[in-house]
Amino acid sequence: MKKTGTKLSIFDTFKTKGEELTGEANRQRSIIAILASNANPAERTRTGISQRIAKIHGIAWKNIYSGIFRDLDEILIPMGIAEEDGRLPMKRGPKALQEKGIPYYHLTKKGILVALSLSNVGNKDKLLEKFFSQTDSKEKNYEEIITNLSKASPNFIYSIFQKYVKAFCDNKIKDLLPFELSKLKEISDESLLIQKEILETFLNLPKQDKEETISFLNKIT
Repeated sequence: MKKTGTKLSIFDTFKTKGEELTGEANRQRSIIAILASNANPAERTRTGISQRIAKIHGIAWKNIYSGIFRDLDEILIPMGIAEEDGRLPMKRGPKALQEKGIPYYHLTKKGILVALSLSNVGNKDKLLEKFFSQTDSKEKNYEEIITNLSKASPNFIYSIFQKYVKAFCDNKIKDLLPFELSKLKEISDESLLIQKEILETFLNLPKQDKEETISFLNKIT
């Protein structure tokens, strides 16, 4: 099993099973996807998250609760990816718990960035808007171009987020925030270089050659 030094395991795969994600990777992805959705507070407690994931996989939620608890309390919260969003009152159970209530969670700005890198997360246009609503001066430089490209070429833009976050998980980027694309330039990524080459070449082609190129690509994709 391939492990990362950051503890964030969303891209971890089994060495003997090709690109198959580990159970921990799938679990963390599911937690982030739920917190990135419009789930109500009850669905964003540890129990609520466990129940939603268990329902999808047809298993008992109590069997995965300890894993969800560990992912939140030992990884996602300490890393600043998720944080407490409030507490729900309890009508039953120990008096101390009734007074404190049950915590529910949401994604931080860093967590939203991570969510933008995951294929199992929906509603990315809203997440992207929310991310840039909390932007700082360095990130402001990317807002307009990324927002425009996300509408014209969403797969391309979200693949950049995926590469950026994976580089962090692989310890090639020290910090996720501030979000700076220049950090990617320091990493040799063949697919990004190929995409850049295609784009630069395509923009310089005559109109007829552009049409023929599009026709060719339509045959293979």
